[in-house]
Amino acid sequence: MIKNLAVLALALGLCGFCNQAIAGGVGYINYAKVQDNFSFAQAAIKEVDAKGLELQQYMVDKEKQYKALDTPLKKQNFEDATAKEFTAKQDALIRLKTQKEEQVYNKIQAAAKQVLVEQKLDAIVDIRVIFVGGVDITDLVIQKLKTGTF
Repeated sequence: MIKNLAVLALALGLCGFCNQAIAGGVGYINYAKVQDNFSFAQAAIKEVDAKGLELQQYMVDKEKQYKALDTPLKKQNFEDATAKEFTAKQDALIRLKTQKEEQVYNKIQAAAKQVLVEQKLDAIVDIRVIFVGGVDITDLVIQKLKTGTF
């Protein structure tokens, strides 16, 4: 019985050692470079920027309307209404930005997961946490995103 346990322990130890020897290591990704080369991310940025410019134009238009008002009461009512509208528009912009960032992140993460499996890596981290070593998979992830095979 003890002999069987010893053999089992040795076998498990060898399996653990073999797994370490087969492991692919750690990959790293330059997320900013991936974003810069991912057309979906660029389109999302443009969409958010366009909505931001719309909000700025909204405020310019409201300022012109405000200057045309002639009584303090009208100005106060206009300020109150505009503040509520601006807050709603600003909240919508923040929600859009968050939604787009999440969509971009999820697509990049899906592509990175596929590269992780294909390259037999143990983990993928951001380039900023790598001091020495690792495998740069940035270009592989960009290629996955460009071909849409993730």
